[in-house]
Amino acid sequence: MTQGKLSATNKVNHGSTAETIPPVPPSYEEATADASPCYSGAYPEDGELLTEFSWDDRNIRRVFIRKVYSILMIQLLVTLAIVALFVFCEPVKDYIQANPGWYWASYGVFLVTYLTLACCSGPRRQFPWNIILLAIFTLSLSYMTAMLSSFYNTKSVMLCLGITALVCLSVTVLSFCTKVDITSCQGVLAIFSITVFICGLLLAIVLPLGYVPWLHALYAVLGAILFTMYLAFDTQLLMGNRRYTISPEEYIFATLSIYVDIIYIFTFFLQLCGTTQD
Repeated sequence: MTQGKLSATNKVNHGSTAETIPPVPPSYEEATADASPCYSGAYPEDGELLTEFSWDDRNIRRVFIRKVYSILMIQLLVTLAIVALFVFCEPVKDYIQANPGWYWASYGVFLVTYLTLACCSGPRRQFPWNIILLAIFTLSLSYMTAMLSSFYNTKSVMLCLGITALVCLSVTVLSFCTKVDITSCQGVLAIFSITVFICGLLLAIVLPLGYVPWLHALYAVLGAILFTMYLAFDTQLLMGNRRYTISPEEYIFATLSIYVDIIYIFTFFLQLCGTTQD
């Protein structure tokens, strides 16, 4: 019987003239459709293989964090340069204070670009439009921050810059080192945000009737604490080892969030500690 099988195999191999075509490998969808063990994690070794290509890989996450903070440093340097120009250069300071229309124009540009980058994933991920929109956003918010700083004393502006830098550096280091998962405290941030929003509305209603220093100081303290918490929250989203993480494709959104947090922390400290010019 064995000889019969061998002879039949020889007839098939030597009698056919066409070459044998190798089978086409299945696609990813076909391989995972039937919960194949090699993709479903049925074997213990699959976790190590999948981490090589997943977004949770340490090298990919490290490159992502480096890219975010590189862009953020450029944004902060641009903002610092514009603030220094508006604070130390008297002709520029007098011009922007005499023409508040530029402030409202920059506010409109800031609002449009912020909503575009925050809500539309297409422009946010498409190069080079994402970089162009982020640059316009940075210039508009830098102009607004510099104009507000021009109404305060130069020493108080420099003091608030130093305080902001120390606070942001401390929060960033603690966010990377602590084991507390701040990304799971979304409810606390939501309640705190509503409290600050109501306090801001109350301040807007009371301000035309008369200046209330304690209410203004309370609003500045609550705002500084809120955006410090947001800075810790957004920083831990970058790390990739918490309950909620951000995709490495969203480096523009991550940079945008941290930059806005730092700018708002500075403006609230300026309202709290800054002294206006005579």
